[in-house]
Amino acid sequence: MPRRHESDAAQRHTPVLLQRCLDLLAPALESDHPVLIDCTLGMGGHSEGALTRFETLTVIGIDRDPEAIALASARLAPFGDRFRAVHTTYDHVDEVARDASPYGDGTVDAILMDLGVSSLQLDDAGRGFSYSRPAPLDMRMDQSVGTTAQQLLDTADEREITRILRTYGEERFAPRIAAALVRRREAGRPVRETADLAELVRESVPAAARRTGGHPAKRTFQALRIAVNAELEVLGRAVPRALNSIRVGGRLVVESYQSLEDRIVKQAIAVGTTTRAPEGLPFVPDDAAPYLAAVTHGAEKADDDELASNPRSAPVRLRAAIRLRPAADAPAPEPERAADPGPRRSRPTGTDRTSKTTRGRRKR
Repeated sequence: MPRRHESDAAQRHTPVLLQRCLDLLAPALESDHPVLIDCTLGMGGHSEGALTRFETLTVIGIDRDPEAIALASARLAPFGDRFRAVHTTYDHVDEVARDASPYGDGTVDAILMDLGVSSLQLDDAGRGFSYSRPAPLDMRMDQSVGTTAQQLLDTADEREITRILRTYGEERFAPRIAAALVRRREAGRPVRETADLAELVRESVPAAARRTGGHPAKRTFQALRIAVNAELEVLGRAVPRALNSIRVGGRLVVESYQSLEDRIVKQAIAVGTTTRAPEGLPFVPDDAAPYLAAVTHGAEKADDDELASNPRSAPVRLRAAIRLRPAADAPAPEPERAADPGPRRSRPTGTDRTSKTTRGRRKR
């Protein structure tokens, strides 16, 4: 049973840039019975908007968080079999697309990604994502598997903690924070909850740096969350797989909330929109032509109206692309190495790559 009443989902969640996302998706959803994959279902706000606007649309929602699956499934139950949920990480989008494809070639009409931590996870103090309320240092998006932030901080050495904070949080005071964490651990007083960690970070950062840029612990919390959930590794696989799972004329729309995410999305789109023909040729051969076209000019941001109605939209960066050539002829390449190497230490198996997929319809 979910810990919250499902009927509250709509009241507690305002999807970011909903109408703009739907406008960008619309040209790909004009077929008789289009299929959209919502890679980051959350509490179902974007999916609800799409199902309401496009009356013959089917949405398949992916989420690694079982509580999100339950809440969104209850919210979207009025749409019947036009919605179904899949419990997995969204780097399995290609598998989901193969199951859902109306074309028999493993492609769907459109894919949406709303990245980062969800409102559900941020607002649940017990999940440990927020530095503003005391809670256990968990930070797992799927609390049934994987290593917690507490376990990471209890076992990683100073060099590894520094790397995580610097790489995933872009924290310039990473060495100071890591040293303070290890000193406390070696003294037998390891940090045990979010409030302890936030205070340790505040004390480790020079006073002058505390006066600007928001809460001094925000980058540390971001870094630990990314490491715990292998977010950049999953995203690095998911974006090309999503691009290879949309039909010609299909669209990918992605909302990112920090520079590391946006960089992965930007680079994947740039590869697809660039010709592979040598310079100086009088024409571009078909097999060297771009297989994507950018729909947005760079990354779009929230306007003043969106910011006023939904303050959490402030960091959003929205990008969209359309597929011009079949993926069978021009596949988007996956990174040779994972985009996110994760913590360099032993971890239990069965986290992201082996997430259990639950297919079929769920009605709650």
